[in-house]
Parts: sequence; C-alpha cells; structure tokens
Amino acid sequence: MGNLSFQIKRFLQNKNTVTILGVVLIVLIIYFGYNWRVKQAINPIANIPYALKDIQPRQKITAEDIGKMSVPPAFLNKKVIRDPNKIINRWSNYNTMIPAGSLFFEGVVVDITELPDYHLTEVPKDHILFYLPVNIQTTYGNSIFPGNYIDVYIKALNFDKKIIVGKLVENIKVLAVKDNTGRNVFENSSESRTPSMILFAVPEDIHLLLRKSTYLSTNKEIAAELILIPTNASYLGEVGSMRVTSEYLKLFVEYNTGEVLEDELDTTEETEIETEE
Repeated sequence: MGNLSFQIKRFLQNKNTVTILGVVLIVLIIYFGYNWRVKQAINPIANIPYALKDIQPRQKITAEDIGKMSVPPAFLNKKVIRDPNKIINRWSNYNTMIPAGSLFFEGVVVDITELPDYHLTEVPKDHILFYLPVNIQTTYGNSIFPGNYIDVYIKALNFDKKIIVGKLVENIKVLAVKDNTGRNVFENSSESRTPSMILFAVPEDIHLLLRKSTYLSTNKEIAAELILIPTNASYLGEVGSMRVTSEYLKLFVEYNTGEVLEDELDTTEETEIETEE
C-alpha cells in the first residue's frame, strides 16, 4: 500500500505528466463547454407565447389571443415576455399593432393605466365623459386621485343677488386627473405635474345639468361656479348612487338656461328656400 502511494506521488510530481493531464483537462472543458453552448443556441425553448391573431392598438389581450410555440434562443432577448400570465388581461400599446404570429414584448404589452386615454375604457354604458378645470387649490393640494369620489357643489347669485351655495350632484367617480398637456398627473414619473382638469363620466341628464352650470359662469348676473368636494366614500366602501341632490338648484340652473326641443324648431325659413329653388 505504501509502495502504491509512493508511485502515485512520484507520477504526479513528474512535470510531463502534469502537463499532459492539464492539456487533457483543458480539452475536455473546451469540448463539453462548446457542446453546451451549441445546445443552448440550437435547442428551441418551448411554451413561448405568441399572438394567434392580429391585435389592434389599445386592445385588451385575452387567453384566446395567445398560443404557445418553441422558439430558438437566438430569437429571444430580454424584452420578450415568456410568461403568458404577464400578458393576459393587459393591453396592446396605443401606437402598436401586434401581428398574428408575433412574440410579445415589454413596452408593446402594457397595463391599462399606461395608456394615454385609458380613462375612456372605464366610461360606463350610456354615460358621457365630462371634465372640469381645476388647479392645486381646487384639488386640495393635488389630493383628488383617480378612483376617488367627489360631490359637485354650485355657488351662484340668486334672483335677489344673494349668494347661494349647495350640493348639486353627489357620488361621482374620478376617472383621471390630467395636466395642461393631457398627461396623467399621477402617472409613474419622476417629474412633478400640476392638475389642470378632472375627468369623470355621468349620465346624459346630469351631463346637461353640469354643462349648463359651467356656461352660467359667463353670466355676470349669476356668476355660477362649480366646486369639487372630495368624499371618503372610496375609502369606507360605502359609495352611494350618483344623483342630483337638490331639486331647487336643478330648477335654478334650468330656469336660467334654455332647452332645445327639436319639434319646436322653426323650419319656415328652410321651407321657403326650398320652394324658391
């Protein structure tokens, strides 16, 4: 046993032997390393999601829009999305169409809040998008966020030239807060943005009431002004239905504005012109 140990030790101390072993080891490392790299570059990676059909800009992506296929690694980069769960229920970007057969990429597939006009997708059926001008003061130091609920008050001069103030509409959900260039104020950005308008959606009857109220601001004898008051409904989970809260204020606005009725339009002039022709 001692003889064997001595011979192994002597064998390993031979410079030629060590050199040969080193060369063999390097060759093996290069061989297996090369083969591993070749397999990594050639062997397709399975279950990569791709578009089964053309996906238009600003379109919600569903599971039915996605297929899976094997793709050579050379076609995959860091921006390719490999997990279908990171695609489903997200949206194609506003400036990009995803053609059928294409892979999905970061920047092309985005969250709904990243769309510049995402609030339009949240407008309920039979509602109309409406906005009111705001600033830092009227948003309580930029404290009104999308998803919050607000009440709209009106301040005006009545028939006796006395100031009246009251709640006109309550429980309106804020869809977006934008600056004067149309960018979302609360977008994930390092720059500071100043609120310029608040957007929300209301039924047609409330839309007309609010629209008339804003135009009454140009009447110096009435000097109407709409005031936004944030509520804590979105935090307490006790959101009531959107509704007009003061019949008096509603009648006041309607009395001081006109209403267009199609069946009362004067078509006499138009008829005379047609007759002359």
